[in-house]
Amino acid sequence: MRERGVLAAEIEVQVPFHDVDLAQVVWHGHYLKYFENARWALMDQLDCGLEAMIGSGFGWPVVDLKVRYLRFSRYGDRLRVRAALVDWENRLTIVYLVTDAATGERVARAQTRQVAVDGATGVLQLTSPPAFVARIEAALVRAGVSLSPAGAQRSAGPHMNQVGGKTS
Repeated sequence: MRERGVLAAEIEVQVPFHDVDLAQVVWHGHYLKYFENARWALMDQLDCGLEAMIGSGFGWPVVDLKVRYLRFSRYGDRLRVRAALVDWENRLTIVYLVTDAATGERVARAQTRQVAVDGATGVLQLTSPPAFVARIEAALVRAGVSLSPAGAQRSAGPHMNQVGGKTS
């Protein structure tokens, strides 16, 4: 969860009253929506926003989520939530860092993994769809991110694309 990622987006959240619990701190589950909002900001930046995802014919369920809470936040606190792209070839892996906007103190860090699922068949894909990978890589090139050997996520040869052993 400490990876920086190749490209990031950041949002700011002011903790609303309805996100705090009886102890007057942000209930842990609300951080997930902060991560989600930062992730969509990143996906929009990568030209893979909601409309592009839906239009691709694939669903992208979260299959793994790890969160580390480092300190609590209260009503009215301003938080910065950073979402950074780590992997896009075999699955979509994004890391998150939440910091207090006033002090810079770390509040939480997290990681999500999503996989492509064929919308028509429901078949889980073992690699990301080529059109999705191409969109991400084009956005990275536009952003000036190098995809040379150390940064490249591609491997040579055919990819196993679906559970069930079909190759493409």
